[in-house]
Amino acid sequence: MGLSEGILGVKGESVKAEAPRRRLWLKRRERWLVILGVVLHAVYMLSIFDIYFKTPIVHGMDPVKPRFKAPAKRLVLLVADGLRADKFFEPDREGNYRAPFLRSIIKEKGKWGVSHARPPTESRPGHVAIIAGFYEDPSAVTKGWKANPVEFDSVFNQSKHTFSYGSPDIVPIFCGALPHSTWKSYPHEFEDFATDASFLDEWTFDQFQSLLNRSKEEPELKKLLLQDNLVVFLHLLGCDSNGHAHRPYSSIYLNNVKVVDHIAERVYSILEDYYKDNRTAYIFTADHGMSDKGSHGDGHRSNTDTPLVVWGAGVNYPKPISGRNHSDHAVRFVDEHVHDMPTPVDWGLKGIERMDVNQADIAPLMSTLLGMPCPVNSVGSLPLGYIDMTEAEKLEAVLANTKQIFNQFLRKSQIKQSSSLYFKPFKPLANYSSMLEQIEYLISIKDYKAAMTVSEELRSLALQGLHYFQTYDWLMLMSAVTLGYIGWMVYILLHVLQSYTTFAENVLMKKQAVQKRSYTGNVLFFGCLLMGLISILLFVEHSPPLYHAYMAMTVFLWTRIVGEHQFIKPLWRHISGKKFNYMSQLFAACLVSLIILELLVNSFTNRKLYTWCFLLVGVIAPFYLFKSMPWRSGIPIFVCISCWYLSFFTLMPAEIPDNNELVIASGAVIVLIGAASRWVDLRSQGNKNWLSICKCGVEKSRFSILFYVQEFLVGIAVVMVSLTTSHRTEKRELHALHQLINWSVAGFSMALPLFSECSLLSRLTSIFLGFAPTFLLLSIGYEALFYAALGVVLMAWILFENTLLHLTKVKNSSASMRNTDDRVTIQNGHRYLQLSDMRIPLTFMVLFNVAFFGTGNFASIASFEISSVYRFITVFSPFLMAALLIFKLFIPFMLVICVFSAITKLHRLPRLGCYFLVILFSDVMTIHFFFLVRNTGSWMEIGNSISHFGIMSAQVVFVLLLFALTNVFTKDIQTRPPSLYSQKAV
Repeated sequence: MGLSEGILGVKGESVKAEAPRRRLWLKRRERWLVILGVVLHAVYMLSIFDIYFKTPIVHGMDPVKPRFKAPAKRLVLLVADGLRADKFFEPDREGNYRAPFLRSIIKEKGKWGVSHARPPTESRPGHVAIIAGFYEDPSAVTKGWKANPVEFDSVFNQSKHTFSYGSPDIVPIFCGALPHSTWKSYPHEFEDFATDASFLDEWTFDQFQSLLNRSKEEPELKKLLLQDNLVVFLHLLGCDSNGHAHRPYSSIYLNNVKVVDHIAERVYSILEDYYKDNRTAYIFTADHGMSDKGSHGDGHRSNTDTPLVVWGAGVNYPKPISGRNHSDHAVRFVDEHVHDMPTPVDWGLKGIERMDVNQADIAPLMSTLLGMPCPVNSVGSLPLGYIDMTEAEKLEAVLANTKQIFNQFLRKSQIKQSSSLYFKPFKPLANYSSMLEQIEYLISIKDYKAAMTVSEELRSLALQGLHYFQTYDWLMLMSAVTLGYIGWMVYILLHVLQSYTTFAENVLMKKQAVQKRSYTGNVLFFGCLLMGLISILLFVEHSPPLYHAYMAMTVFLWTRIVGEHQFIKPLWRHISGKKFNYMSQLFAACLVSLIILELLVNSFTNRKLYTWCFLLVGVIAPFYLFKSMPWRSGIPIFVCISCWYLSFFTLMPAEIPDNNELVIASGAVIVLIGAASRWVDLRSQGNKNWLSICKCGVEKSRFSILFYVQEFLVGIAVVMVSLTTSHRTEKRELHALHQLINWSVAGFSMALPLFSECSLLSRLTSIFLGFAPTFLLLSIGYEALFYAALGVVLMAWILFENTLLHLTKVKNSSASMRNTDDRVTIQNGHRYLQLSDMRIPLTFMVLFNVAFFGTGNFASIASFEISSVYRFITVFSPFLMAALLIFKLFIPFMLVICVFSAITKLHRLPRLGCYFLVILFSDVMTIHFFFLVRNTGSWMEIGNSISHFGIMSAQVVFVLLLFALTNVFTKDIQTRPPSLYSQKAV
């Protein structure tokens, strides 16, 4: 495609008389577009909290009082924090089981199974599921699991009194604001990972034993202990702390299993001796497990499988495994594990019936044993296998559980119906009253089996209905936001076509201007009318204020697009009238762009894709160049080697290990790269392939010594890296002189590129060397070598683009070239965009995203090592340290943007036009990440999905700010005028 062709392949002429007016219009419009982009992305970024992270909790339901006699007067809940099921049930190396007391309970007195926790497998979500019966309120994402964002009901709330002892991170959540509770927690200082934390469990037991002893002398306390509906909660943190500190296969952790078993035995013994009425129920379980690495949070079985042992009043006795199978279970557990998984042989429990539950099922189990209403927000299903009741009582227990879940459904339905003009009910429960009547009728005729079936069906439908209303607004909100993003991208594309291609000047006739003004006014009027109508509807439905903002942005954008009707119609006619050859080129360009952008999306979770990408480009790009230029020029080989060199770095771990030798070697590599670039700049002026990027002027620079100063500063930085690292490893204090030198070298070196020669290669080499000392001083390992690799690849990009430019120029004669230059010039020497120019913003997107992962996983701040700032500051200062870390991350981005700006100057492309194409491509990725946001799974998975979406949403501002910052270094870059180098080349 020739230079005279615009992005749609249409020739045109500049209207020189209107150039000043056009420049003013373009400047105003683009300033307004940037502001609009910032506002739009900020508003739509908030939409994920209305869509994915809306609390499932509703208030206003009355507790459902059960219609059966309570089997137990009191209940003891023992939670061994961080206890894995397998470590609890399996024997040790000598063949002895670590929990002999609880195993005897399983075999002689109670029921057992595995409690399946739902990710995120953290302490607070696990305890909320056990005690309150629902899975953590997603709005807790903003509170870090500490405070209660929304108050909720729990088994403790329904009890007459609760006694609780344990961790200061758990006990206050459920008892801190509960008036009918007695609780105590140890100080945070007790949680010392350097010690055996089993003493925390002993402290908890001692507090409870002391309570019972005091009650013998305090009548008021004894009265509390003797009342019905009493709950005792002992939180045993030892396994969790020891698992984190010593790993769950360590002797300390495994010994802690014996400690909690012994505590369970002593609690049982002293309570049976205290009450002597056999009316106490006991539940032993864990909130989550522990991985072999000493962590938890994800959905691995080691984290989700926890032990459950239940015995005492109202609990069934052990049964041998029956022939009854559970193959009719159509759903999985909340941790995505199937039902009826085989019990491991080494657990020694294969002959005893095992009853697995979802973690939230424990709350209705506790409520049933105490004869209390279930927590009003519970979504757990009563596990009947644990209950020792008559058939009629079991039915009443299931019915109470069903009605409590059903009441939540009714309340959510009522809230939504009261505010909806067009309410869509949950159809499967449209005849819920007849189901309730049927249950009561079946009870009256004592057909308990049929009543149980209908009750369980109603409960299942009610749970589905809760999910239906939880996601009731999703379709509307996601449609509005998606249409908004698409509208923004269409509007950006129209702006690029109108402002940076020849299409607008050639297709649109001047006489359409008046018609367009009138048409645009009508469209704006109807757009305002539509927005007013939508706002009234949202107001009547009591929608949150942000709903108005989402709709307003979407309607506004599409109103503006429809307002461009006079431009869109001829645009469509032009595209549809093109020959098949052109249409195939356009389709291929769009398809390749989508493939690259999808690769970038997937690279956020699989960095190795970049390795394959650069290995492939290292073959294709040189082969393309080889068709038009000889290998002896060195350029094809250089492009190949540089791409393969960079491909190794995305195989490296995101957490960068310390390697001082690599940092020092990187300094030497950077010096060599600078020297090679300088040699090319000085020695290749007569080479036609280098003509436009080497020194432009014949006069000698006043700052020719600058290059040697910059190389010297890189050397000084390498020396300081070695010196300061040796001080740190030898535990010696870093001298103030060392810090002063480091700060001076970093600051001085970054200012020097402003005084370098203005030729493209000279200035970019100076920028590369200018930021190198700072980056080296902030490096601890392979990321310093990545800086050199990125610099080499950026140089290869420049050479590739320069070669393409030269090959294009030599195809035209000098005269025709001059005529073409006249026809394609927009302003300030810039030319119109072509379809082939899409490769430049796409290449920028790839390299910009590679820079995200070259110094660590940018989406996870935990992957950055704070020791990388110790050469500048050793006294803890979070703000300064964070600023240094962030600046280190920005340096590779700044290099990429400097080269991108230089290439736009080389091709005489409008930089803002290319910026808008970058934003267009970014938002294709943003929409994809919008649909990938997760509100279930591990906390890391949820957080990463939010950060990926947030990073892409912020690029409209992020890239623009870096453009402005790097413009200080790149605004003076000069390339040889096209008429000069084209004539020499020809």
